[in-house]
Amino acid sequence: MSLDRSTPAPRRYWPLGQLILCRIREFVREPEAVFWVYGFPILTVVALGIAFRNRPVEQIQVDVADQRGNTPGVVAALKVDERFVVTVGADVDWRRRLRTGKTALVVVPGDAPGAADEYWYDRSRPESVLARSATDDILQRAAGRVDVLTATDRAFDEAGGRYVDFLVPGLLGMSLMGGGLWGVGFVTVDMRIRKLLKRFLATPMRRSDFLAGIMISRMAFLIPEVLVLLLFSRLAFGVVIHGSLWTMAALILLGAFTFAGIGLLVASRAKTLEAVSGLMNLVMLPMWILSGIFFSSDRFPAVVQPLIKALPLTLLIDALRSVALEGASLAGCWSQVAGLAAWAGITFLLALKLFRWN
Repeated sequence: MSLDRSTPAPRRYWPLGQLILCRIREFVREPEAVFWVYGFPILTVVALGIAFRNRPVEQIQVDVADQRGNTPGVVAALKVDERFVVTVGADVDWRRRLRTGKTALVVVPGDAPGAADEYWYDRSRPESVLARSATDDILQRAAGRVDVLTATDRAFDEAGGRYVDFLVPGLLGMSLMGGGLWGVGFVTVDMRIRKLLKRFLATPMRRSDFLAGIMISRMAFLIPEVLVLLLFSRLAFGVVIHGSLWTMAALILLGAFTFAGIGLLVASRAKTLEAVSGLMNLVMLPMWILSGIFFSSDRFPAVVQPLIKALPLTLLIDALRSVALEGASLAGCWSQVAGLAAWAGITFLLALKLFRWN
């Protein structure tokens, strides 16, 4: 009996690769998903970068009461400094403006040059306190005060010291968290609801192949997402990465795997979109508030700092900012790297143990 050598050999079954290709095809066919992954982070950078851009010196609104003899001298002294916008008004006018917040400070001049002035302001308003200090400094110098030390003011506007430089690593971490939880956890539950997971169960695919395929397919969307965000920040706002780009890439990949593992764990048992949405918000909301996306997490009380520093988003953002703003190496971020690796490994192993196809 002879064998037919013309019969082609069966192709090797590779479930992991097929699942990755399937996820990529699904993603590119959904314009809404493409927008939220690539467009939304750019719009966020534009909006916040414009809102917190470096602005010219802020002007100080000061009213001078037009009821005593030294009013012209006070007005002339203040107008020497271009920061001050001076308005002269009667008693009823400046009281109304101060009450409605249209002026930061009211100066009631003394009856004659050299007589004591009165400052009316709201001590609970920071801008009023600053206006009082600046106004008193100008009037004291005009009255003849001589400073013992002469200081020189210099403007600092270097890349790396602006709010937008601080913001971009935070937005990058937020994007990685959202992509990991929504792009992995939400998708997995959606496939369970559409009974697709039961079909996978009937194939020779192992559970580890499926979970790894979901996580790796997320990496395929991650690279262009990060490149678009960093490139736009560089071209539009001059954001510079002071550390190694390879270190940034390693941290981004580690952060993506960490949040993909958390997303898989959240979706391991959830059977409805409402359930997984609630779980994801429960996981993400504390990190949105505490992890320092838009401001430093050091602002929170010291008693909660150990908890905040242990959150995966805090670990990721702190490491990204250390590299981007301070030029730190991967070894210099070893505590954050170890923490992220622990989160990634533990959550993936728990998801592998708890995952159910239906």
